[in-house]
Amino acid sequence: MSNPNRGDVLTSRADLSADTPDEVFDDAPSTGELELEDRASLRRVAGLSTELSDITEVENRQLRLEHVVLVGVWTEGTAAQSEASLDELARLAETAGSTVLEGLVQRRNRPDPATYVGSGKVRELADIVTATGADTVVCDGELSPGQLRQLEDKLNVKVVDRTALILDIFAQHASSKEGKAQVELAQLQYLIPRLRGWGDTLSRQAGGRAGSNGGVGLRGPGETKLEIDRRRISKRVAKLRREIAAMDTIRETKRGRRVANDVPSVAIVGYTNAGKSSLLNAVTDAGVLVEDALFATLDPTTRRAVTPDGRAYTLTDTVGFVRHLPHQLVDAFRSTLDEAVAADVLLHIVDGSDPAPEEQVQAVRTVLAEIGSTRSESLPPELIVINKADAADDVSLARLRHLLPEAHVVSARTQHGVEKLVAAIADRLPRPEKPVDVLVPYARGELVARTHAEGEVLTEDHTADGTRLCARVHADLAGALEPYRTEADGAAGSGDAGGPVGEPAS
Repeated sequence: MSNPNRGDVLTSRADLSADTPDEVFDDAPSTGELELEDRASLRRVAGLSTELSDITEVENRQLRLEHVVLVGVWTEGTAAQSEASLDELARLAETAGSTVLEGLVQRRNRPDPATYVGSGKVRELADIVTATGADTVVCDGELSPGQLRQLEDKLNVKVVDRTALILDIFAQHASSKEGKAQVELAQLQYLIPRLRGWGDTLSRQAGGRAGSNGGVGLRGPGETKLEIDRRRISKRVAKLRREIAAMDTIRETKRGRRVANDVPSVAIVGYTNAGKSSLLNAVTDAGVLVEDALFATLDPTTRRAVTPDGRAYTLTDTVGFVRHLPHQLVDAFRSTLDEAVAADVLLHIVDGSDPAPEEQVQAVRTVLAEIGSTRSESLPPELIVINKADAADDVSLARLRHLLPEAHVVSARTQHGVEKLVAAIADRLPRPEKPVDVLVPYARGELVARTHAEGEVLTEDHTADGTRLCARVHADLAGALEPYRTEADGAAGSGDAGGPVGEPAS
């Protein structure tokens, strides 16, 4: 049975008759389940090769899963933190569709400016690549263009860094028009300083010294292939920024409509794979995609929810965070992340089963502080929720309760603690500030409905002349109810004009 406190799910059932049994709706797959099925159907298959031994096999080529070797540089923190960072990099690589073969960590004061790791470790890495047959090396950090070029020259395989890996995952999982535009913008910003020539034949377009055989109009220094690529990318970046700005206007309009109607908003933030989408489904029956993978959902989802006392609010699921989140993504997804800063309450989800949840909390707060500083706004009040209580052991939960004494412990999968969490959200939401005592005639039933939807009804009584309400409402609704104030409320009501009780004064 569905929770009466849950909000409306925006699904279309117009094609079904009114007397359709409820079992049909219960058995129908949700939007998230359909998306997960589509995503699973596009998974790469291990053991298949993309290399062609003969050009005639071009129509029969098969997809091959990339085999990667991980490498990291331990510059600060403990050995456990370094291993946790490499484990997270392995999960990122697996989410991107790769098979992790080996991982290396080098202890250094700072990464080598030429090759990220030292020359000895580069030779060791080359031996491992040759022995394992790996075709890609993934570095746990953002490489400079020079480091990227040097490593590829020495290892003779493709080299990508943590930033490129996260961007690849975002490109795979983006589904909306806005999400795809934001990911493409971030990828192009990352690519511009890393453009390289691909051979001497493409090093110069036309031009050349005066007197060359380029012909009339083609003499001169010419334009290199790199310059052409940079110019084209810069034009594309400018176009994407204009498109995203237009989408921001639409988002601001929707947000402004909610603000005008005094609808409180709650933003769900947290580390990637902490269970934000699962909690949104548990509270509102939204039916969004849920997958045990990093950055499974990128596009923000907003659903309407209702507090136990009947007040409506919106619940928005935002993109997940990660340690060292690329600045290109923070810049491209700023409009989406602004939803969190502009909310009335932040629902900060923490993975209770993670070995180091306090580091996740710090990573999320760092990104939020960066966004809030650019908007010159203070962050909304934070409500910390420890999720996945069913997967965490008692010792870990006890330690988390000590570190985060104000946190609520829930399990979105088993629904444990969800009702208490909904009540805690209701306590944190801003309440209407105008007390009113009105007698609304039955002909103005829409005002009674608005009071229930937008305000906080304290008492309600149905009399012969209308509905008597004692409530707390916002200023605009208080103005609409002003003609129906009772004498007990201290306002000049209809009784002073000699008219029937509950009718507006002339």
